Amino acid sequence: MTYTLPALTWPIEALEPHIDGTTMAIHHDKHHGAYVANLNKALEGSPLADKPLEALLSDLGSVPEGIRAAVRNNGGGHYNHSLFWRILSPVAQAKPTGSLASAIDRDLGGFDNAKAELIKAGLGRFGSGWAWLSLGKEGKLVVSSTPNQDSPLAEGLKPLLGIDVWEHAYYLKYQNRRADYLEAIFKVLDWKAVEALHEEARA
Repeated sequence: MTYTLPALTWPIEALEPHIDGTTMAIHHDKHHGAYVANLNKALEGSPLADKPLEALLSDLGSVPEGIRAAVRNNGGGHYNHSLFWRILSPVAQAKPTGSLASAIDRDLGGFDNAKAELIKAGLGRFGSGWAWLSLGKEGKLVVSSTPNQDSPLAEGLKPLLGIDVWEHAYYLKYQNRRADYLEAIFKVLDWKAVEALHEEARA
């Protein structure tokens, strides 16, 4: 298959003032676009080209060594960013509801604690990477962090929410103030989308 850059479901400047339109344009069109192009190039002519990306990232050991790093980095970049755009919205929902809210209360000690743990994971990631809320193998929610474009899929987790803490996600507006960026992200999270991912992961 040939991977394509997913279109945003809202205008490029729609997340302002929390995420500026210039950053969004560079982040989506240039950075994510490059991951898509490089992933397609790495898989060109490979029998793995027809294998779902989630399957490749869940079992990187099955990817030939010659293209493994390219699939890990660019496939991870494509998967992670596709999820990121899906869970952002200019129409913010302050908190999750329904079964996801109940799971957060049960597994993470409530929403405020879960938010604090996600921010801690983002701040604690040295250099570039992601902070994650995922569904674990035992059906419980877990907060984690991965370096670079690594995905929780490689750890047997099902990602529900990913926060990009690469500097390209925030530097034009926030410079070195990653904590301010992480607080701002919570103002544009689409918890309905995260809830839908939670239901899909549980099914």
